[in-house]
Amino acid sequence: MGALAALWLTVFNSLLGLSILFPIVGPLSRQLGLSEPQAGLFATGYAAMQFLLAPVWGRRSERGRKPVLLLGILGFAAGFYLFALGAAAGLAGRLRGAPLFLVLLSARLLGGAFSSATLPTAQAYLADLSDRADRTARFALLGAAVGLGIVLGPALGAALASAFGLLAPVVFSATLAMGNAWFAWRALPESRPTRAVPPARLSVGDRRVRPLLALALVLQLASVSLEQALAFTVQDRFRLSALATVRHVGLALVVYGLVAVAVQGGVAARWRPTPRRALAVGVPLSVAGFVVLALAPTFPALLGGLTLQAAGQALALPGVTAALSLAVRDDEQGAVAGLTGAAQGLGRLLGPLLGTGLYRWAPRAPYWLGAALGLAAWAGALVALRPDRAARDTA
Repeated sequence: MGALAALWLTVFNSLLGLSILFPIVGPLSRQLGLSEPQAGLFATGYAAMQFLLAPVWGRRSERGRKPVLLLGILGFAAGFYLFALGAAAGLAGRLRGAPLFLVLLSARLLGGAFSSATLPTAQAYLADLSDRADRTARFALLGAAVGLGIVLGPALGAALASAFGLLAPVVFSATLAMGNAWFAWRALPESRPTRAVPPARLSVGDRRVRPLLALALVLQLASVSLEQALAFTVQDRFRLSALATVRHVGLALVVYGLVAVAVQGGVAARWRPTPRRALAVGVPLSVAGFVVLALAPTFPALLGGLTLQAAGQALALPGVTAALSLAVRDDEQGAVAGLTGAAQGLGRLLGPLLGTGLYRWAPRAPYWLGAALGLAAWAGALVALRPDRAARDTA
């Protein structure tokens, strides 16, 4: 098996294991006697660790990608095993209240701290193996691994929980991570020899990456705000029961994920666009999707808006990731991947608050905000990726 195929499977397995937990966090938290805000802090804490530590792991990977990738996967497994042990103690009545919450939150923080190494290091690894002309298409394929894992994980988690109980998906995910670490250790060669000299530090203020990091943040913020508002929109706009809402939202998210995977794994891989072209096409598609979502009078129309937004986001995200990779030197790939992960982590951290807060104020506001952010991102991308500017910044 080639290094690129092995990396794709490693990332797919990592995201599959993470997303298995999505459908069971709420029911498990309630069964343990925890409140909705406490359950929400599990996701917030996980995202906060990604925001804080992704740059650290990215810089560390300049001394060797494979050890950092393995450490990230194994730390993820440890966090999930600890979460399973704490939840089992809670279900058995041996741990309750604040001590139970602190154990589970610590487990999520541990998992987030280590798993924040996985995707930045994988992106830097991919940059090591990719020609500059192929960078956007290769990042799109990596995005397809992420998307497919997120699409399949919740379905697998729900099936495991139905068959074996709510703890089964957690244990399965941790065990899958252990197997994934073994697979990566055997199948992935080191793409960057160990360095004796620490790499140069790359800061957020570096003019080569500053506007592109802002673009990555804006794109992630708009997307996560949409995700948080979607279920409320479906239930309120179409006047559905709770059970019908779950079915409709589940269908919508599957459609969204499959469109994104098809665009990243098929269209982008064959088209092989430059970052500027990917953003120039992807961001307007995403904006059009937000507008349709704001106005959609029926559920099929809403699915059409999601399809447009998914296709646009599937081009825009690898476009900005590739642009950041191409903006820096070869010995800064880990550092820029870490900063990219931090920018996207900040979007995942703020997006739920923004999406739900705006929806409470005006139900269509999250989608109009997404369209406005997309237009700003589109203008910023065209300026940041002007050929004359790129030439100056890399001179």
